[in-house]
Amino acid sequence: MKIAILGTRGVPANYGGFETFAEECAAGLAARGHDVTVYGRSHYVPRGLGTYRGIRVTVLPTLPWKYTDTVVHTLVAVLHTLPKRFDALLICNAANSIFAWIPRVFGTPVVVNVDGIERLRRKWNWLGKSYYRLSEFVSTLFPNEIVTDARCIERYYCNTYGARSEFIPYGASTEIPVGHSALEELGLAPHEYFLYVSRLEPENNAHLLVQAYESVRSTRKLLVVGTAPYAREYIRRLQETRDPRIVFPGAIYGLRYRQLLAHALCYVHATEVGGTHPALIEAMGLGNLIVANDTPENAEVLGGAGILYSRNDVPDLVARLQRVNDDPDAFAHLRGLARQRAGSEYSWNSVVDRYEKLFTRLVGQRKQ
Repeated sequence: MKIAILGTRGVPANYGGFETFAEECAAGLAARGHDVTVYGRSHYVPRGLGTYRGIRVTVLPTLPWKYTDTVVHTLVAVLHTLPKRFDALLICNAANSIFAWIPRVFGTPVVVNVDGIERLRRKWNWLGKSYYRLSEFVSTLFPNEIVTDARCIERYYCNTYGARSEFIPYGASTEIPVGHSALEELGLAPHEYFLYVSRLEPENNAHLLVQAYESVRSTRKLLVVGTAPYAREYIRRLQETRDPRIVFPGAIYGLRYRQLLAHALCYVHATEVGGTHPALIEAMGLGNLIVANDTPENAEVLGGAGILYSRNDVPDLVARLQRVNDDPDAFAHLRGLARQRAGSEYSWNSVVDRYEKLFTRLVGQRKQ
């Protein structure tokens, strides 16, 4: 099959979960003999890249502003696909569903991965929230199929819009990376630091973790990994902490990112908005001891293989982190459970299988 993936910043993955998903899903499909193209944005992907991990990479321009970056690039990419005769398109992000009707008019099946409930993110003003609410509804009308990556998001679309969706979770690798170069660069020792990884936006609650860690009695460092293009003021406030144990190294990707995940004493997951969070599953896949915000999505993914703290409750988070710091061996069994669950429920091979079957079914229906 000839398949295109649109709506992300492109590959190689150097931003967030959708980019990692696009890379791993596309590479997996390409390895099975499919012709896969991922569309990338010109301010994220080198124009001359051409191919990567067996994936065709097409780089197109956009308007790189907060409210135009995603939708403008996806529209340009959708129009670019029309003469290419793709067998199927996968569009990421419900915000882009508004364009799904265009390729369908030309007979190309379209799948939209809607992600989480994006309108709940605090970074959006009333206009952005309204657009995302409309996009949710449009997602149930324009594509051939919608994909949800968490059962609670699947139920949300069913209960709110009466819409059926295909549940396909995010994936993770359980292969432990070699080396400790990322730790050495940051002056860290294995299993002697707490780790947080996310886009540094308010609903991901890095500020609550910083506030909590300031009260934890420990000599260990807290590494806050991530950045965000439209949250400079929020990041500046985070970095105003006077606690020298809290370190902000910026965004880290690839092998260095996996090294940090694999060797943390504890991975702290504080997010409250979205579907399945990639960093959480990736941390599970590498056998992390995990302390997570008690949201339905996070509880679903962990499935008992980690520690939950009361939602956005700073004193409870302090207490949980203190217990982990003081007696990590008491929770060592959770590491094995997390890695086992990631391998059985969230393997990339299984994810690619399910997308391949979905595309095969849609292409088959088109030819009938």
